[in-house]
Amino acid sequence: MRVKLIVAYDGTNYNGYQSQVNGIAVQDVLEKAIEDLFGQKIRTLGASRTDTGVHAEGNVAVFDVESRIEPSRIAFALNARLPQDIRILDSSQVADDFHPRFQRTIKTYQYHVLNRKFPDPLSRNTEMHFYYDLNEKAMHEAAQMLIGEHDFASFAAAGYSSKTTVREIYDARVERNGDRVTFTITGNGFLYNMVRIITGTLLEIGAGKYDPGHMQTVLDAKNRKAAGPTAISKGLVLVRIEYPDYKKFTLEK
Repeated sequence: MRVKLIVAYDGTNYNGYQSQVNGIAVQDVLEKAIEDLFGQKIRTLGASRTDTGVHAEGNVAVFDVESRIEPSRIAFALNARLPQDIRILDSSQVADDFHPRFQRTIKTYQYHVLNRKFPDPLSRNTEMHFYYDLNEKAMHEAAQMLIGEHDFASFAAAGYSSKTTVREIYDARVERNGDRVTFTITGNGFLYNMVRIITGTLLEIGAGKYDPGHMQTVLDAKNRKAAGPTAISKGLVLVRIEYPDYKKFTLEK
């Protein structure tokens, strides 16, 4: 059977989700727990690679196994074998042809910024500290220019190769709650470092270096040099991955 997992993790101690030549990744730890549970080496397929230090509340992974364990109970069994910074939030059986990366998806990311004079030691691994005052209204106005289908070449990491840099953004917003500013973006897919580069550009606008209309200028340039810096990884969270066609893959009654 093919088992689908919803995987949450604090990415601080990992070189991203996907296994790397150097350094330990979330995938390595997850597959070790799966091996301990089933007594065999099993390879997982992950939906999103996520960079070093990036966190997830709802990454998706699948693996194939022959087992009598009820699919919904696999989450409990794996959590007993995983470190506290990785948790399986749900496990279920899906059709054998369900692939977490090659199905149509809707992904939501958030970037968290602490906007005050001094950082918070309790959240030092999960948000960026930004000292200077931020105008979240200007940032939100700029974020609206991202909505729709655009060529996001300006927001792709230098040297990144992809068949196309066109993506569609369904929603983008910037909200403040006290000292904390959150950028949320939902789309059909994202280029490498795209959300972090957008965040870096928004921070320049929020700090008053540019007006909100600068975002459109950056989009139109289709050149990485036009955008702001790449925001540090620790403020980024993969919130969820939705599959619009999921009903045809689920085996749940």
